[in-house]
Amino acid sequence: MSDLSAIVKAYDVRGTVPEQWDTRAAEALGAAFAQLLRTSGEQRETVVIAHDMRASSPGLAAAFAAGVRAEGLGVLDVGLGSTDLLYYASGSLDLPGAMFTASHNPAQYNGIKMCRAGAKPIGQDSGLAELRDRAQALLDKEEARPTPQVLPPLERRDLLAAYAAHLRTLVDLSGIRPLKVVIDAGNGMGGHTVPAVLGDAVLPALPLEIVPLYFELDGTFPNHEANPLDPANLVDLQDAVRRHNADLGLAFDGDADRCFVVDERGEPVSPSAITALVAVCELAKHPGATIIHNLITSSAVPEIVREHGGQPVRSRVGHSFIKAEMARTNAVFGGEHSAHYYFRDFWFADTGMLAAMHLLAALGEQDGPLSALAADYERYVASGEINSTVRDQRAKLAEVRQAYPDAETDDLDGLTIRFPDGAWINLRPSNTEPLLRLNVEAPTAQRMATLRDEVLGLVRR
Repeated sequence: MSDLSAIVKAYDVRGTVPEQWDTRAAEALGAAFAQLLRTSGEQRETVVIAHDMRASSPGLAAAFAAGVRAEGLGVLDVGLGSTDLLYYASGSLDLPGAMFTASHNPAQYNGIKMCRAGAKPIGQDSGLAELRDRAQALLDKEEARPTPQVLPPLERRDLLAAYAAHLRTLVDLSGIRPLKVVIDAGNGMGGHTVPAVLGDAVLPALPLEIVPLYFELDGTFPNHEANPLDPANLVDLQDAVRRHNADLGLAFDGDADRCFVVDERGEPVSPSAITALVAVCELAKHPGATIIHNLITSSAVPEIVREHGGQPVRSRVGHSFIKAEMARTNAVFGGEHSAHYYFRDFWFADTGMLAAMHLLAALGEQDGPLSALAADYERYVASGEINSTVRDQRAKLAEVRQAYPDAETDDLDGLTIRFPDGAWINLRPSNTEPLLRLNVEAPTAQRMATLRDEVLGLVRR
């Protein structure tokens, strides 16, 4: 019997297959999804479904579709796709959707990212908890549920070309200088979408020479995990950029909704710098617009947004919070420290591919190297996220707060402490584990290291 509370997280479904969930659980989740849509007034007759390249994904997606259809809704199956392709389908067709992927997690995992029509997010506080309870009730019943004599339609459609064409309308790369780009797909869905969007597989060629790494779709991830947030998984990309004298390197995660960047030297470019760069691009088209950034992005982001006439708005970490804040403020763009990038032109949804295209446009419209371009957006030194196992998180947060009685604090997401010299720390609890996550930023490396070690000493004492 599946315990869905173990796999339904704050923003999505995620767990090992078949240990934590299987096709029976997927069918119950599909039925519960259809019920949730009906009871919440979602007047749609069809759910769009896509899946990644993991071995378990087609079977789980098919079981979910069976649950949806058993509850009286039709299914549009778009087959293999990235998560942002699913968001494109949901947004352009105005349909609720489900993407079967475990993103950057290892091969034994799988999951579901669900959205309402128009790619509107479903999170713990916006329907996911109710969906979990409905699905658990279905699983707990001993008797089999009756199957309707006439099932709603199941249609299959390939949207890859339409997705690629839509992205090409948002950023014009046809006039940039020629660029050599190494792209590491990590055997994930970038191997499916990059040739369509940036190559010439379905659309006219762009002035890009693409050097592909690990484009073969393989859910066992034979070369390295499809998690570019781990520096170990960038080593092959960095080496290839140097070896090929490329202008830059791009790395996508397993479902290709996040994009990480290295410059021509093979050095990583921080997601905060990419957020600031893309914000400047969007503000050039939409003067005075609002830009969302989560509270762990660099202080350089709101500074640069203000310098270019924009309105920065700070948000909690997590896509459901970012998307809700973007919708509330009609923000043109939003960025997170984890390399999720959100666009109003893309139904407020996240797409690493579109962020990569903005970067290519900015680099290709001038003659300097990426390292020089990115330096304009790197103003501080950051620690990166550091996890510590802490059982009594509330007590430890209080202890850290008391250690800095004269500093400015806020509680938007965990505990943020700001210092007069521009340094800051954020310490926030994990949603799913007994962890405290620490991020530190300061004007100098020495100040960052001192503050980081000081706080870690308190947290781990």
